[in-house]
Amino acid sequence: MTSDKAAGSGALPEAPKALRADARRNRELLLVTARTLFAEGQGELRLDEVARRAGVGTGTLYRHFESREALIEAVYRQEIERLCASADALLTTKPADQALAAFLGHLVDYAADNRGLATALSTSLSGSPSTEAHSLSEPGPLLQALTRLLEAGALQKCLRADVDPVTVMVVMGSLCAAQDHPGWKPQAQAVVSLLLDGLRVQPQAGSVFLATGTESGV
Repeated sequence: MTSDKAAGSGALPEAPKALRADARRNRELLLVTARTLFAEGQGELRLDEVARRAGVGTGTLYRHFESREALIEAVYRQEIERLCASADALLTTKPADQALAAFLGHLVDYAADNRGLATALSTSLSGSPSTEAHSLSEPGPLLQALTRLLEAGALQKCLRADVDPVTVMVVMGSLCAAQDHPGWKPQAQAVVSLLLDGLRVQPQAGSVFLATGTESGV
């Protein structure tokens, strides 16, 4: 009787689960492939190349991402989620000022290592409402993660309590926008070190990180 009801209802309990799992694997494979192409500097991402490298058909790709912009945004969102998760993980293992230093360092590393994605975002997603929700000047996930770090630092009395997180994000956004400048990464690290000294209740002695990659006790 039970089997007759199941048959009559048209329910297929096993197949949909298998299809969903397969679809999830394909979607993740496409995201990983697109992220790899961005890391290789391919800002002009071609969907047929993504599908070819992922080993799936273009039809499969379009079932998950209706356009190039949709794929770029999905990669971007996933990367932002990982960066934000790192902030929470850092707070569980380090004092808040050290967690903040590591988090800002992750942002610099991300900007340096993902120029292709940054280029694609600036050219393909500028003005997109969903992308604006993640911009450095809006209350998106990155700003929320930074706010948690600053609030933890204020509670631990190692970071100033009078700092607007938006100001810090504007500084970081402006800094990362210059990533194509020669020698950008060591100079960005120097700026982050100076920023951290301004955020700490007690600036660390000898923490000025020079553009040469050395520290100075000046």
